[in-house]
Amino acid sequence: MSSSQPKKRVSAAKPAPKQLTKPAPKAMPAPKASAKKGVAPSPPTKVTHTPKSKKRTVQEAQEESDDEFGNEDMEDSGDSDDGEAEEFPEEDGQDMSSADLDSVDEEAESDESYMDGDSLVDSQEELEDEDEEEEESDDEDFFKEDEIDPNFGRNLDEPLPEESDYKPIRREYPEIDPVYDSDSSTEENENTVGDVPMHWYDDYPHIGYDVDGKKIMRPATGDELDKFLSTVDDPDSWLSAHNYKDGKDVKLSSEELEIIRRLEGGRIPDADYNPYEDSVDFFTSQTEVMPLSAAPEPKRRFIPSKHEAKRIMKIVRAIREGRIVPRKSGYVPPKPKYYNLWNDAEDKPREEHVMHITAPKMKLPTHDESYNPPAEYLPTEEEIKEWNDLDKEDRPKNYLPQKFGSLRNVPGYNQFVQERFERCLDLYLAPRVRKNRLNIDPDSLIPKLPSPRDLQPFPTRLAIEYLGHQGRVRSISIDPTGLWLASGGDDKTVRVWEVATGRCMATYHLDELVTSVAWSPNKDVAVLAVTCGYKVGLILPEKLFSPELAIHSEDFVRAGFANVGTTEANAKATWKQPTESEYAQGIRVWVHLLKPVKQVTWHRKGDYFATVAPDANNSAVLIHQLTKHQTQQPFKKTKGAVQRVAFHPSKPMFFVATQRYVRQYNLQRQELVKTMLTGVKWISSLDIHPAGDNLIIGSYDKRLCWFDLDLSSKPYKTLRFHSEAIRSVAYHKRYPLFASCADDGNVQVFHGMVYNDLLQNPLIVPVKILKNAHERVDSIGALCVEWHPTQPWLVSSGADHSIKLFS
Repeated sequence: MSSSQPKKRVSAAKPAPKQLTKPAPKAMPAPKASAKKGVAPSPPTKVTHTPKSKKRTVQEAQEESDDEFGNEDMEDSGDSDDGEAEEFPEEDGQDMSSADLDSVDEEAESDESYMDGDSLVDSQEELEDEDEEEEESDDEDFFKEDEIDPNFGRNLDEPLPEESDYKPIRREYPEIDPVYDSDSSTEENENTVGDVPMHWYDDYPHIGYDVDGKKIMRPATGDELDKFLSTVDDPDSWLSAHNYKDGKDVKLSSEELEIIRRLEGGRIPDADYNPYEDSVDFFTSQTEVMPLSAAPEPKRRFIPSKHEAKRIMKIVRAIREGRIVPRKSGYVPPKPKYYNLWNDAEDKPREEHVMHITAPKMKLPTHDESYNPPAEYLPTEEEIKEWNDLDKEDRPKNYLPQKFGSLRNVPGYNQFVQERFERCLDLYLAPRVRKNRLNIDPDSLIPKLPSPRDLQPFPTRLAIEYLGHQGRVRSISIDPTGLWLASGGDDKTVRVWEVATGRCMATYHLDELVTSVAWSPNKDVAVLAVTCGYKVGLILPEKLFSPELAIHSEDFVRAGFANVGTTEANAKATWKQPTESEYAQGIRVWVHLLKPVKQVTWHRKGDYFATVAPDANNSAVLIHQLTKHQTQQPFKKTKGAVQRVAFHPSKPMFFVATQRYVRQYNLQRQELVKTMLTGVKWISSLDIHPAGDNLIIGSYDKRLCWFDLDLSSKPYKTLRFHSEAIRSVAYHKRYPLFASCADDGNVQVFHGMVYNDLLQNPLIVPVKILKNAHERVDSIGALCVEWHPTQPWLVSSGADHSIKLFS
């Protein structure tokens, strides 16, 4: 031992206790073969002994003596906090030699009787003798002379003598058979179909495929009698099992039969498995000299920093002397004050609004804003050209990524001042208010519409088709009784049909195209108004009505000629009598206008009717009185091109539809009541609800708008069900139904219920689409729809020269 190393101080207060040692255990013999076949022998119990060193240090002997005798005095004066032996520096420069240490160890061995009692030594020796006798008897049974290595126990590292009898035992293994087919991993499986259900091949003559991809044909199988005879002839048939994948019977081996027997008996299939093996102690109760522990260092080992201690003491002295005043509880640092440079008066701080939201922060720069961006961020020439061609508002970014060799080569950003100015404008002019988010179920916003079956009756199928016109049928009308149907078209004829049978009862030939027909709503007067070219004709079909009604209608229509001299004539319209041939046809009165007439409509009483001539400018709308043969112009100046007009069903109201607006006038007060903002580009048709509180319009831009006159001047509902321009819309006089037709050839039927309760909105439900009601001719489909006055029947006309009734 070198003199530089510290020595351990030996205490001579008490002799060191003797160490208890055991002899080294013998090698365990091989297990005997089990007497019973198929039963695995239990493995021998392994007994391990931890050998102890014969020579120990004085410190270890002292620790054992302290543990056994409980000498508290020794513990107090012995180890340090870490449980290590106390070390002392060298005394007088002398070292303890190895001879001194050996003498100390011998003294500790000689005093074993002092440390251990007789009873402990005797019992320990008796146990060791019994173990040795049992082991010797086991060695005789388990070992054979030819299996024992004569050189067992020799140190293999030492070289052998020249003339040595050392003969190592060589274990002989069975010879390797090159044609080895017992391993299931190397055996060839004929059927390589894979993990596929075999019932897939029930309808095929093959059962799978081999390695080469060829089909494996299904082997021939006999009936139940053949199976029975085969079991009688073959005594080993009960040892076979059927392989469904190969379609063959496979004989089971004795090992497989043994596994089946053990499974039937509820035992473990592996015969060599022992569930009752002795447990192995993987963890020992003895404390290791160098334990593997990740426990944190104890606080007693912490060494404080002297430099930090000096700094802390400096602060503590300053606090004691009053040079540093600590903050009191509840201290709030003062807020910085800002002053308005542009106002001399003192500004009072304004509290922020409760719903105020701070302005969002600017986004952090990305890679493409770097002065040396990666190559994938640099734009190509095409991208640069495309960026330059865009307007400033449409550019996704205000800059293009550029690459510079160093930061000093980066020029100044020319848009810096502009962007800061826009940022200030955004912060100053953009109001930000917090809005509470509403958690609304989207399904609750969808109205729950009733089933169409609950909304019957409505027309669903074609009942009657009226054929006879040679051109487009532009207008149809049903008389108040519901018996007669009038129609006019491009073939310059007006035809009257019997609604129930579809027969054409009368035909009137005119000089111009017929644009509109309308029956008088008065049942006591059977008059049909017809527009063709620049004139309006009043027709009396005498053959269709009774003589009394025909005479009354004749007097009603021609009574105005007696007042021609007494009233002032209007230059915009001239009342004339027909010729003899026209009178014979049934035409009673002609009203000549300055421009072509497009529409005629009746007042509910049957004495007034209005005409529309869009090209007549201010005189586009004229109202005519039949009994006095007078014509008056209600508007001195019209706002826009008039498309349609209609009388209110119960009030002295008059509706005028221009291209984009619908205006409601009071004829009594002669004033404008309301202007409906339709939001469409061109109005094509108009109709008023029988109750007078709602109206619908159709437009050439495929939209149908429902207006609630008591609710708003904007549409209550806008329906877009047609794919082409809407030509006509109509309400039913009794049932809550309305319909529309368009150039797509379809007719849409809707349920429109209007409630008497003003707080309840109208119910609008689409119930039926009469697809391809009329064929399209030159991109024109259905032109007009009309409801039967008493029945839920719908009549439509189109460009295919036909009229159809749906019931």
